[in-house]
Amino acid sequence: MAKPFNLLRNKLSAESRIRIEERVNAALAEMPLAELRQARKFTQQQIAETMNIKQASVSKMESQTDMCISTIRKFIEAMGGELEIIAKFPEGSVKVDNFQGLEGV
Repeated sequence: MAKPFNLLRNKLSAESRIRIEERVNAALAEMPLAELRQARKFTQQQIAETMNIKQASVSKMESQTDMCISTIRKFIEAMGGELEIIAKFPEGSVKVDNFQGLEGV
């Protein structure tokens, strides 16, 4: 008989639960656009309608490895998000804001 996941999780040590939570958070912090869209419970058709493009174009975008920042920004905004570009250096991170005024692009 299947056991509820919460029952199994509660049997784990606190250290194990912390390690699992850290791995889950790391996986959620980085993901391809398609997985992000699915995690946010959007269909390709919904994104396409918001962006005024065809569903096939959304599919193509999700498989691209190189695309314009303005395209990624529109995709993220179609899901209700906001794109930020962060440059990471050994001494710290800097938000790059050159792209803030590109609303019509």
